[in-house]
Amino acid sequence: VELVQSGGGLVQAGDSLKLTCTASGRPFTNYAVGWFRQAPGQKRDFVAAIYWNYGYTYYADSVKGRFTISRDNAKNTVYLQMNSLKPEDTAVYYCAVPRSGTVVYVPSRRQNPNEYDYWGQGTQVTVSS
Repeated sequence: VELVQSGGGLVQAGDSLKLTCTASGRPFTNYAVGWFRQAPGQKRDFVAAIYWNYGYTYYADSVKGRFTISRDNAKNTVYLQMNSLKPEDTAVYYCAVPRSGTVVYVPSRRQNPNEYDYWGQGTQVTVSS
């Protein structure tokens, strides 16, 4: 599975951005897709995930209510809509696919980057205050 990301950029606090992750090589069906982010010198943190088949969504507490993960079946694409952005959201954002879609049912597993086998190239999001 190849994951290609787009979106990101430099915005001001309170602004919105939308990230896109498109898969080639195989459809997302029966899989989950997660978004992670990594700030300089920090570990890679879980942001959100979606289980493709049923559309179940999961969020980190830090983004709940501000970020929305969604999917487009026809385009084999996952989106991360980020609203009310804060300077602490600044990071490189990655989409990823775990080896098993059911990983997302277990919080400790869906938040663990080691559970994810396929990664996008990353996209920088910078939020200025």
